[in-house]
Amino acid sequence: MAQATTLNDAQIKRALRYCQARRHVTRDTTILQFSLYTGLRAKELAALRIGDVYDAEGAVRSQFTLAKSQTKGSRTRTVFVNKQLTQQLALYRTWRSSVDPTAPLFRSQKGGHFSANTMCQLFLNIFHACGLQGASSHSPRRTFITRLANKGIGVRVLAALAGHSSIAVTQRYIDVNDEQLANAVELL
Repeated sequence: MAQATTLNDAQIKRALRYCQARRHVTRDTTILQFSLYTGLRAKELAALRIGDVYDAEGAVRSQFTLAKSQTKGSRTRTVFVNKQLTQQLALYRTWRSSVDPTAPLFRSQKGGHFSANTMCQLFLNIFHACGLQGASSHSPRRTFITRLANKGIGVRVLAALAGHSSIAVTQRYIDVNDEQLANAVELL
């Protein structure tokens, strides 16, 4: 099975622009940005609750902990929220009016939690409509890891952020392209 495509800036902009034309603009934009800025899997995004991301006053948390039941590896892990995602989540909070901390952060068409499969389908629908060949729900995750690696973040930190128990798994996520190779040899 081929790895999901790593997205470049133009592809990310195209997907975000497409989200602006969808029925659930704010939700879909927030889901895509959440995945791009945290590297969360579709299963983890689907399992998020309002109380995971917002405190009792409704402010966006700078970090939160995923419970074992929310992760693929059944291990808790801390998720850090950057400034761009904080801004999007503040906007999302005004749109998503529920204050129940146990309510799903992202509501499906039926009003409940997304299933992992339905979240994957959402990503596939967005990427297919944008003409992004080979892109899947794992593409934002691979993009997150690759971009941080390109900025010099060490593989151990990347593994912790991704929730990988092995750095070998993390290394498989890092995409290498000709521009990176050319820049590397210019360092000599």
